[in-house]
This record gives sequence, C-alpha cells and structure tokens, in this order.
Amino acid sequence: MTDTEKADKPKTTKDKLWAVAKTLLKIAVTAVLLYYIFQKIDLTKVKALLHEANTFWIIAAMICFFISTLVSSWRLLTFFRSINLDLDWRFNLRLYLLGMFYNLFLPGGIGGDGYKIWLLNKRYKMPAKKVFWVLLFDRLSGFWAIGFITVVLVIFLPQMGVHVAIPAAIFVVGTAIYYFVAHKFFKEYTRNFFLGHAKAIGVQSLQVCTILLVMLSLHHNEKFAPYLFAFLTSSLAAVVPFTFGGLGMREYIFKFTVSEFHMDQELAVFLSLSFYVISATISLLGMYYVFNTSKLEEGLPAIEEDHHQTPAQQ
Repeated sequence: MTDTEKADKPKTTKDKLWAVAKTLLKIAVTAVLLYYIFQKIDLTKVKALLHEANTFWIIAAMICFFISTLVSSWRLLTFFRSINLDLDWRFNLRLYLLGMFYNLFLPGGIGGDGYKIWLLNKRYKMPAKKVFWVLLFDRLSGFWAIGFITVVLVIFLPQMGVHVAIPAAIFVVGTAIYYFVAHKFFKEYTRNFFLGHAKAIGVQSLQVCTILLVMLSLHHNEKFAPYLFAFLTSSLAAVVPFTFGGLGMREYIFKFTVSEFHMDQELAVFLSLSFYVISATISLLGMYYVFNTSKLEEGLPAIEEDHHQTPAQQ
C-alpha cells in the first residue's frame, strides 16, 4: 500500500472508537490534574491576580506570542525545505495556524500534525513518512532550544546548588550525540539543521518573553528566573498525549517546580493558565480555515493528480 493510499484510507469503527476513548481519557486526566491543583492553591489569590493584571502588558504578551508563532512557522518551513518541499510561506503559515487549532481544540481527532501529513501527501505526493520525520525534527529542535535556554537560566538560580558548568557540559555532550545520530541516520533532514535550531531558540525566547510580559502586567518586581525556569520545564508538558495541549499537566509541573524554590504558587498557576489562554486565543485564528478550506490553499498553483514534482522542481 502506498503512502497516498494509507493517507486516504477511511477510518474503521475501531479507529473511531479509539479516537473517542482518547478524548474521554484526555478529559479525565486534565480534569483530575486541574482539580488537584485548585485544591492546593488559594483561588481568591489567583482571582486577585487576574484583577491586578495590566491590560496593556497582557496585549503585549499576546503580540509577543503571535510573533513566536510566525517564527515557529518559519522554522517548520526551514525543515520542509530540507526535503525539497519548498512551500509558499503564506500557505505554510495558514497550515501551521490550522494545525495549532487542531492540536489544542481537537486533540481526540485528526490532530494538527496528522492533518499536515495527510494534506501534504495528498497535494504534493510527498511520502507521509518524510513529512512525519520533518515534523518530528521540528519538535526536537524546540526541545533542544528549551534545554539551551534552561542552561542559561541556571546561572541566575544559585539556590539550585549546581554549578552551571555541569548542566552546560551535559547539554553540549547531548547536543553532539543528537547531531551525530541525526546526521548519521537522517542526513536528508539535517540539511538546514543549524538554521532550524537557531530559529527554535528564537521561538522559545519569544515565549519566555511572553511570560515575562505577563509578570510585568502584575507589577512583579522580585525574582524572575525561578518562574521562567518553571515555565520552560512545564513547556515539555505540552506534548503529553493524554492532556488538552498540556492543560493541567503544565500547571502541575509549573506549580511543583516553583514550590521547590519556595516561590508564590498562586502566581505560578496564574502564569501557566495565562499562557494557555494566550496560546488558545492565537490558535483560534486557525479555526477560520476549518470553515473556509478553500482559503487554505488560496493562491497556490494547481497540481495535477499524477504530478510528482515539488514546487521547487517545477
């Protein structure tokens, strides 16, 4: 069976039941985590923080996150070009926004990455496996960037009792192994390895700035580093398969990490929830293409069914 046939294969009853089961499981896990968190914090303090928030800085935080989304889309385009899939940047951005919407609001369905694989396979006859590896390396670059910024933050966290040389050495060795394996076994996907990872640092830095702006909206003038460290750690929760975009799990990790530094747990939960709301708001932009599918591929050249060339080869 070809990749195209796999992509167009209709879902069986078993597949549909599994999709429903996953959705119910995600609802259950997310609900349990949120219930646990709200039992451990003072909700009145969280509400007070909401009332204190300065609207100007919150809007600035949303703009900062939107810019991070643009850079993230640009990063993905870099990895696509590694496999000679030279997509129009406007189409890539629209597809990225639609993927964000699917990932956040329809986790039990097709999913953003699954939709990208299906559409690019159907339109450009790009093997599903190749698109999958591109998306995986795009995610890995994000993890790597989180590690890089986390190591930098350790400098500002003397209470950890760890000399920065230790995490730095671990990071450098891990990076070397990561690049060796990627270049050795997935050489095609590493053609733009360094450029893609540099953009990943830009994405994560902008998201850290988003949290900083939310903290500024609360007139926070104490230590920033512990909260930023907690945010980066909790960012890994966004890929947990049994939660809605990391909701619940992100807050749990954020709260737990900050408590280790004896910081304000209510502020930690507020920051995490604020980031989720901001990301969800930006993700809603992708909903436009759910109801206007023709706009998604607007302006793209027509491609015949038996045409196997990518735009770069035309």
